[in-house]
Amino acid sequence: MRVLIMGNGRVGSDLADQLLAEQHQVTVIDKDPEAFYTYPLKDGVTQVVGLGFDRDVLEGAGIREADAFVAVSSGDNSNIVSARVALEYYHVPRVIARIYDPRRAEIYERLNIPTVATTKWGVKQIQLMLLHDRQEIRESVGGGDLLRMRVPVPAHLIGKAAVSLNVPGEILVAGVSRGGGGFLPTDDSMMQDGDFLVLMLTKGGVDTVDRLLALPADDH
Repeated sequence: MRVLIMGNGRVGSDLADQLLAEQHQVTVIDKDPEAFYTYPLKDGVTQVVGLGFDRDVLEGAGIREADAFVAVSSGDNSNIVSARVALEYYHVPRVIARIYDPRRAEIYERLNIPTVATTKWGVKQIQLMLLHDRQEIRESVGGGDLLRMRVPVPAHLIGKAAVSLNVPGEILVAGVSRGGGGFLPTDDSMMQDGDFLVLMLTKGGVDTVDRLLALPADDH
């Protein structure tokens, strides 16, 4: 099996080494070259530096020939974007994503992307999901430089204006889902518990979204 892994953290590097030991062809993509020094990979694993949802990077890594794609970076949004590109644009037969925020599981489920929670059993779960057959997904809506994302509002943003997350040229809050309905936000539309935001963003805005939605360091 030819497997592409996005994210060379502890889970990604462990998974790569174990798949290599089982005679699979493995390529790991990470945007930070230092990640390959922090978590060195065994000889035989191909290393690629770049964004795991950039099509040029993915094609250089061999995604067109891949049997599986696993997104295990440190950001839920990066994982879901890269998983969608692999699934919808390149039709990779098996796509799996790691998830930090359990509220996002519903989003992945609607996209037919299996998820693994961030537990110590993560690597084993991913291996089992990769190596056991499941129904092939045929739905495709294409891919592109402009991305659409639906994310839950985190607790620390409740009560703040939805449009406060707009970043010119990168991120636009295009809609708010609330209680089974939805609306276009105005300047006085405040985020509430249980809301989901519909975001339009560029590929370069994915990391910005992760930063904006992350719990402030002082509150950890």
